[in-house]
This record gives sequence, structure tokens and C-alpha cells, in this order.
Amino acid sequence: MATANKNGYWLFKQEPSCYSYGDLERDGQTTWDGVTNSLALQHLRQVRSGDRVLFYHTGTEKAVVGEMVVLGDPRATEYEGRPSVEVEVAPVRRLTGVSLALIKADPLLQKWDLVRLPRLSVVPVSEDQWRRIEELSASLQSPSPARGKGSKRPARR
Repeated sequence: MATANKNGYWLFKQEPSCYSYGDLERDGQTTWDGVTNSLALQHLRQVRSGDRVLFYHTGTEKAVVGEMVVLGDPRATEYEGRPSVEVEVAPVRRLTGVSLALIKADPLLQKWDLVRLPRLSVVPVSEDQWRRIEELSASLQSPSPARGKGSKRPARR
């Protein structure tokens, strides 16, 4: 089965005090580098231009907070004197934060590498997991006030 036109789904982790989703929105794009774990590097080498990426804040926040898009295929580089790779990413949209606690409590997400391998900074995401994160984020948004025709009753005189 050919999947040449199919984009991949990923999750990248970052400590927000080092670089947050807000920083990415401000900058417009950034180079994602500094990955040292061998499995995370293996995943990063599989990332391709056009792939979609969830941005996860680590530290005290521990939540999926945004979506990014990969702007180009991985490039070879060096980090701390060792061979590494980097990719360019840009922000797509901010998400209502989906906490790690909520992810761990969800039956579809409980066995995800994000939960199983908590120190991994680049994690593959299945289409089902991606959709579930979007659903959870949408369900956490505060309801917007009713708009349009019929949203208010006319005052009686």
C-alpha cells in the first residue's frame, strides 16, 4: 500500500522555560535541534516536510499545547560534538492544553510512547491518537456564547 502522499504525525517535547509554543508563535519558525537520545534521533530522522507535530510542554505544565508543521526534511548537523539531525518547524495553531494526567486516563492514549517512555523527546503519533488529542483539546475549550439569529429573546413591552 503506497503512502507517499501521507503525512506523518509526531509529538515534540520542550521545556517551556527554554522555548515555549508562545516563543514559536512569536518567531514564526524555528530549528528543532538538540535531540540526544538515540531513539528520539531515530524518530527525528523519519520526520518529513509537511508532517504535523504536536508541541508538548514538559516541566510543571506537562501538556500538549499546540500544533506545528515541518517545513523541510531533516538535515545532518552536530550537537555537542556528536552527529545529530535538525528540522525546521512553524506554528499552525494553539490548542487548549491536554494534560499528561488526562492523556494517562484516556484508554486510547494510555499505551502511547508519550506515557510509556516519558523521557523520549520525539514521539510518533498514530492518526487515532492525533484525532483523540484534537477531540480532548476541543472538549476543554470554554463554550462560546450563542450567536446569530434567535440567540436572544426579544424583550417584552
